[in-house]
Amino acid sequence: MRIVSLLPSATEILFALGAGEDLVGVTFECDFPPEARSRRIVSTSTLPDGLTPAEIDEVVAARMAAGEDLYRLDASALSDLDPDLVVTQDLCAVCAVDVSVVDDALAYLGCRAEVLTLDPQTLDEVLASVLTLGKHTGTEAAADGLVDGLRARLASVAAAVAERPPVPVLVLEWTDPPFTPGHWVPDMVEAAGGRSVLGASGQRSVRTTWVEVARAAPALVVAAPCGFDLPTSAGLARQVLKAGALPPGIPVWAVDANASFARPGPRLVEGVEALAALMHPDAGIPLDPALAERIA
Repeated sequence: MRIVSLLPSATEILFALGAGEDLVGVTFECDFPPEARSRRIVSTSTLPDGLTPAEIDEVVAARMAAGEDLYRLDASALSDLDPDLVVTQDLCAVCAVDVSVVDDALAYLGCRAEVLTLDPQTLDEVLASVLTLGKHTGTEAAADGLVDGLRARLASVAAAVAERPPVPVLVLEWTDPPFTPGHWVPDMVEAAGGRSVLGASGQRSVRTTWVEVARAAPALVVAAPCGFDLPTSAGLARQVLKAGALPPGIPVWAVDANASFARPGPRLVEGVEALAALMHPDAGIPLDPALAERIA
């Protein structure tokens, strides 16, 4: 089987299932595991480099309103790779190539590849997407084992925080302007022994205001801006503090959003474990320093 993944999360899942050898094409964002970088890139961003978060938000909003694409699909690369399976999404036009663009490109090329659309909205659906990908790649046993292991880790976290009151938490999916957490992130907060003060499970992340953030009265703020690693997230969190956007006295942490929050793959469980360690430091759950940094 020859597989093209247009999702960093699907790329991670494929390697975790032992199907990495079948992966022939990836996106410019597919960087985990590092071996993914050796595959041909078939999708790139159309956004200019070097934009600030506010500028990115402005450009994305304008292009979405105009019906313009945020990603460029390399049709010639697709043709050269001649895939049997293309994995894409219909969840968020800001996150990856839209499935309609893929369908149009394959039709134009006369390619008969199967298109598998993954659209998990919740944490449970993320785990279910692993099983779905396993069925489509002949790796059902590996998928079952992976999901069983992930659920066991979630159960371990749940047991560790079971007797503790939920901590009101705000996870910022963007910092300028602030965006509430959406999709599976509120589930992650709940699984870690917290309560998401803004945002709802299975719903889109939406723009909010710092006034609404203050009214929500979080006991902890976690900066997890979509698309950024820990050093960049930490820098953006410091900008928020420098601007005085948050009420004083609230603990603020930055996390590696790319690794364990924004991409709907197996590493979300690492994000749950990190959140649990931040909210309940006496629960005995170790915090991986590569995932989180205290800002205030």
